[in-house]
Amino acid sequence: MIHPTALIDPAAELEAGVEVGPYAVIGPGVRIGRGTRVGPHAVLRGPTRIGRDNHIFQFASVGEDPQDKKYAGEETFLELGDRNVVREFVTLHRGTHQDAGVTRIGSDNLFMAYVHVAHDCEVGDNVIMANAVTLAGHVKVEDWAILGGFTIIHQFCRIGAHCFSGGGSVVSQDIPPFVLVNGHPARPRGINSEGLRRRAFSPAAIAAIKQGYRLLYKSRQRLEEALVAMRALGSPEVDRLADFCATSPRGFVR
Repeated sequence: MIHPTALIDPAAELEAGVEVGPYAVIGPGVRIGRGTRVGPHAVLRGPTRIGRDNHIFQFASVGEDPQDKKYAGEETFLELGDRNVVREFVTLHRGTHQDAGVTRIGSDNLFMAYVHVAHDCEVGDNVIMANAVTLAGHVKVEDWAILGGFTIIHQFCRIGAHCFSGGGSVVSQDIPPFVLVNGHPARPRGINSEGLRRRAFSPAAIAAIKQGYRLLYKSRQRLEEALVAMRALGSPEVDRLADFCATSPRGFVR
C-alpha cells in the first residue's frame, strides 16, 4: 500500500489501509485516516489531520506553511475531513496566529486542479471548487456552494450555502445563500434554482427563495425594510437568506 520510494517521516501517523504513491513526501505531525489515497509526488506537511477515504492526487500540496508575511513559524494546523477529492496541484495551507490558527475543511468536497485554499479558511461539506478557484485568507465557504473555474474570492468573504459563482467571477463581498453571481466584479444574476432542484428543494421552497430574492434585490426598498418583508414570508430558507445579509460585515454582492 506504500510505495518504496515514498518518504514518510517516522513521526507521521497512517492508519491501516492508507495508500501512498511513488515519491510522495509525508512529514512529521501528519495524521491520515483509514482508506485515504495519496498520489505520486504529493507533499503533506504537518501539523495536519486528514480523515478517512480521501483521494489526494499527484503533485498536490497539503498542509504547507501559510503564505503570510506575518507567519513566523508558529504551530498552526490544517484539518481535512472525510471523502474529499483533492486533484492535481491543489494547495491547502495551514492557519495563522492572526486567526484561530486552523484551516478547516469538511467532508465530501471536490477541489479540482490548481485550486488554492489559503490560511485560516473554513470550508463546509459538499462544496465544489472548479479549476483554479482561489480563496484568499480567512474565507468561509458554507455547505453545497459551487464556485466556477477561476473564481477569485477576496479575504474575509463569506460564501453562502447553495450559492453558485460563474467562471471567472471576482468576488470582493459576501455571496448570500442560494444566489447565483457572475462577473468582474461579481453581480447577482438570480438564484441557483437548478442546484436547488437537484438537491430536492421543494417547488414551494424554491418559489419562496425567488420571492425573497426579488424583495432583496428588486424591490428598491432599504435593506432594513427588505429584510422585514423577507422574514414576513414565513420561509425558513428565506429567513436564512435574510439572517446572512443582516450579519454581513463586508457587505454582500449587490
